[in-house]
Amino acid sequence: MARISKGLILGRLQSAARLSRTALAERLMSQGLYAGQDKIMLALGEENGQTPSQLAQKLGVRPPTVTKTINRLAAQGFLEKRGSETDARRAHVFLTDSGAEALRSIERSVRRTEKQALNSLDKKEQKTLAKLLARIEANLARDGRSEDNDAAEEV
Repeated sequence: MARISKGLILGRLQSAARLSRTALAERLMSQGLYAGQDKIMLALGEENGQTPSQLAQKLGVRPPTVTKTINRLAAQGFLEKRGSETDARRAHVFLTDSGAEALRSIERSVRRTEKQALNSLDKKEQKTLAKLLARIEANLARDGRSEDNDAAEEV
């Protein structure tokens, strides 16, 4: 079996991620949405009424980034912020009717982009790919110190 050159898999993974994000961004632009806005809308579609801090944590981004995006989506009429009933210092973010409609368009765009990306893979290959990507995510999410120690011991 031929050896895989160093960095080839990571490069392919990054390229596929970039191309899929670009294809999705083009679909979203036609709906008046920008890249990144979809993630907040999808998260609120799963659980409406989250705080900006909850959204930032869920999406793995900094709170100021989420706040800026929330403000843009609110200006577009997709979201509204409401004060917390139990803590006046907190605000919760909710989809508006227009936001719920946009969410359905986002979900369609995501499905179309996924269909395009997986077009040449059969169901078994798609299932295998999903499992492999989940393992890669878990590996990267794990604390890297144990791998660094293993590498140091090998030297």
